[in-house]
Amino acid sequence: MDKVWLNRYPDDVPAEINPDTYSSLVELFEQSVQKYSDQTAYINMGQVMTFRKLEERSRAFAAYLQNDLKLEKGDRVAVMMPNLLQYPIALFGILRAGCVVVNVNPLYTPRELEHQLNDSGAKAIVIVSNFAHTLEKIVEKTSVEHVILTSLGDQLSRPKGTLVNFVVKHIKKMVPKYHLPHATSLNHALKRGRRMQYVKPFISGEDIAFLQYTGGTTGVAKGAVLTHRNMIANVLQAKAAYGPILHDGREQVVTALPLYHVFALTVNCLLFIEMGGQNLLITNPRDIPAFVKELKRYPFTALTGVNTLFNALLNNEDFLELDFSRLHLSVGGGMAVQRAVAEKWLATTKNYLLEGYGLTECSPLVAAYPHNLTEYNGSIGLPVSSTDIRIVDEEGNVLAMDQTGELQVNGPQVMKGYWQRPEATREVLTEDGWLSTGDVVRFDEDGFLHIVDRKKDMILVSGFNVYPNEVEDVVALHSKVLEVAAIGQPDEASGEVVKICVVKRDSSLTREELLSHCRQYLTGYKVPKVVEFRDELPKTNVGKILRRALREESEKVAQKETAQA
Repeated sequence: MDKVWLNRYPDDVPAEINPDTYSSLVELFEQSVQKYSDQTAYINMGQVMTFRKLEERSRAFAAYLQNDLKLEKGDRVAVMMPNLLQYPIALFGILRAGCVVVNVNPLYTPRELEHQLNDSGAKAIVIVSNFAHTLEKIVEKTSVEHVILTSLGDQLSRPKGTLVNFVVKHIKKMVPKYHLPHATSLNHALKRGRRMQYVKPFISGEDIAFLQYTGGTTGVAKGAVLTHRNMIANVLQAKAAYGPILHDGREQVVTALPLYHVFALTVNCLLFIEMGGQNLLITNPRDIPAFVKELKRYPFTALTGVNTLFNALLNNEDFLELDFSRLHLSVGGGMAVQRAVAEKWLATTKNYLLEGYGLTECSPLVAAYPHNLTEYNGSIGLPVSSTDIRIVDEEGNVLAMDQTGELQVNGPQVMKGYWQRPEATREVLTEDGWLSTGDVVRFDEDGFLHIVDRKKDMILVSGFNVYPNEVEDVVALHSKVLEVAAIGQPDEASGEVVKICVVKRDSSLTREELLSHCRQYLTGYKVPKVVEFRDELPKTNVGKILRRALREESEKVAQKETAQA
């Protein structure tokens, strides 16, 4: 690690971690469930699952995979479900069997699901019945040999679970009809697995733990190959960054981001397993009123999310009345944390919203805002322990620290490559392990790292670079703005102009009022020329605003207008 950052770290954050502390994620898991056996590991819909129960159920599932399904070390198993108690049971069962976890977004279309199952070569899939109709349409065209079904209430106590499943299926009509005649229920698999012998395979740090798919919002999704050592390294890097303000065996983290997303997978699921913490699983975080009701019931100490989630919570009156006295860790990732949101979060919770930066290819954490800083500076902080970074130009030449360019990362958390895609791997990963992130960055005078923007999102106005994050941050400061996204719109005179898509907080907001506000903070070519008010913005399932979808929509409108002219 470069000496420029060392004096910026809190004294209790180590410069290096040992990624070989555990031989595999299975060893990490086994040590934790033994140490914290009678403590709560997960809570979902009021149901508690201890570390002991998690160990027993994941061992039964591993035995079922080994014996009934005859899966071998290295076989891929897909998991397609929201945050439920079934997720960690399946996750750790798959890993303990020596298999590879393939996380799948439950909201995938049949086409997207077919691609991921075929690309990964998954032999089995664990899926919630709500999405079984999607699988039915394409399963015969994939390599999947075994389907394991579960329903939302299957891991709840019998009366409650039966009621939840009845309401979900028959009252709320959330389970479309499907036909998967050879499927097995997860509960049946666990029942059989309990009577079978589990044989722990030899698993090394270099064995693959996850195929974590990425790039679906920008093209064909690719599987990032993340080894056990990659993931262990990132868990320990996250612990080095946040551990000084956490306490082993005494934390409760709110997990609203889906566990199939790499941010929540590492920072919530794996880190808090290692530290003996509780995970409060939120199955449907988009239902903010229900989410807040759940928060009222528990003395949570940590909360992770994306900027849009924090913003939605802050705009809920009941959330503002919660007791935040035990909250001492708030982490934002996945997208830029806006100043307006960070400052309101501090005013409301008396807790600093620490921005982290990462990407799937890095397991994901690359940089973190130091836990001891007491004011928002717009940066993503400093590289996490054992992580080297550099800035390069378009030709790959290393730039000076005071210049703006593309961020490259090197460290034990960097993926081995893209699954069966050597050319795509060579495009982003050098032979000596430097990963090109596609993010444009700069350092400030104090050595803190700032994400300027994604290379692909940059707007070019008359030859000048305009970064959407900067425009969005300014627009979001306006008190009448709820959400905003900035994109480039083609323009004959300047090549592109800045367009903003805005969701109002106050219906009285006008275009001129907003542009007047922008002119106070932005130089002329950065000021939006097009303002579009919308009821909502398109988002990924984790709440990340999809600029790409807005650009495509804008391009279609422009093409239609050109054709009509």
